[in-house]
Amino acid sequence: MKPKIWIYLLLICISVSCQKTENKFVYVEGKDIYSPQGELLHLKGVNLGNWLLPEGYMFKLRNCNSPRKIDQAIRELIGNSATTAFWDAFLENHITEADIKWLSEAGANIIRLPFDYRLLTNDDFLGRDIHGYQYFDKAVKWCEQYNMYVLFDMHGAPGGQTGDNIDNSDGYPWLMVDEGMKQKVTEIWQEIAERYADNTTVIGYNLLNEPIPHYFEADSLKHNLEPLYKRITKAIREVYQNHIIFIWGAVWETDFSVFSEPFDDKLVYTFHKYWMPPEQKEIQEYIDFREKYNVPILMGESGENEDAWVKDFRELLDKNEIHWTFWPYKKMDNTRGPMNFNKPQGYDAFVRYAEGDRSTFKKIRALKDSIDGTDPKQIVDVLNQYVENSRFENCYPNKGYCDALGFTDFY
Repeated sequence: MKPKIWIYLLLICISVSCQKTENKFVYVEGKDIYSPQGELLHLKGVNLGNWLLPEGYMFKLRNCNSPRKIDQAIRELIGNSATTAFWDAFLENHITEADIKWLSEAGANIIRLPFDYRLLTNDDFLGRDIHGYQYFDKAVKWCEQYNMYVLFDMHGAPGGQTGDNIDNSDGYPWLMVDEGMKQKVTEIWQEIAERYADNTTVIGYNLLNEPIPHYFEADSLKHNLEPLYKRITKAIREVYQNHIIFIWGAVWETDFSVFSEPFDDKLVYTFHKYWMPPEQKEIQEYIDFREKYNVPILMGESGENEDAWVKDFRELLDKNEIHWTFWPYKKMDNTRGPMNFNKPQGYDAFVRYAEGDRSTFKKIRALKDSIDGTDPKQIVDVLNQYVENSRFENCYPNKGYCDALGFTDFY
């Protein structure tokens, strides 16, 4: 009997070993996230903000602050063809392989990739119908080459989940109440999941960024959020089973009261935290949620602060074994991020025009006449220089901020 027992035990070991080697994807087990090889992961990285959903404040704009508003201001100044050429150059150069290589060498192992849904549809994105999977594919290819993971983040959803500039919406989170938009967002995520079903560099899908802020009577909308997450997840699971679903709380991703028990065995719950004391009490509710439901948590956005604050908060997250992706990676003329680039000479003329009163055609004409430096050729040169300055080769790290994130080898 003994030889048979040993053979039986050997077969069990071989079976278990095969199961482990067959796991090609990052996976969730309890409160932890593991690599395909079974190694415990601590996700640490940044957001590639402003690339696939331009944000006004990163263009030094305050009121002209969403992609469509920025695009409109540029078209008024230089015309359609030149504006299209600018955006093509921006999308091609703002993030490149060199940026991903640098991040990997600095110590990051994940990038969160914010995008506007319009990039993947026939809806107007930056003034035209654009086919944006090429940018997704590039990011995934670069991350695969440099051993990093990609988290797709729908920053702007159909109808708008936030109702502000950051989702490029019409000023209200219509997605929460519009059945047509709910169906559209579900179909887009299913299409993304189908496209990347076998890709092991894609860690998962961040279904909605910062849904339902406080100024829309959030309590009257919040009950719509988890059912929508369940609907999208069900559609994704119809075409694939492997990637992780990342779901975010309401009210700028701070409110986990919208969640009941986990509804999928591959969920990560995420929160955002800005401009608060970097103290244990500020994150304890998320840790308590993790302990109660035995699920991983990710701090999806923070930063935009002084180096000392960023260091204290990052160390607090690490101490509590919380995964993190700080916001953002690259900004113009600003030290509150890992990477910086110079503002072009003459750029202030563009800002003055974009921020001016352009409510009528008469005022548009008058405004252009009143600001030196808004000649079309001058603005084209300024915007071309913006693109050139933002290329990795012309950027420079903010040493203090990089130190605060624990990044190394960035000289």
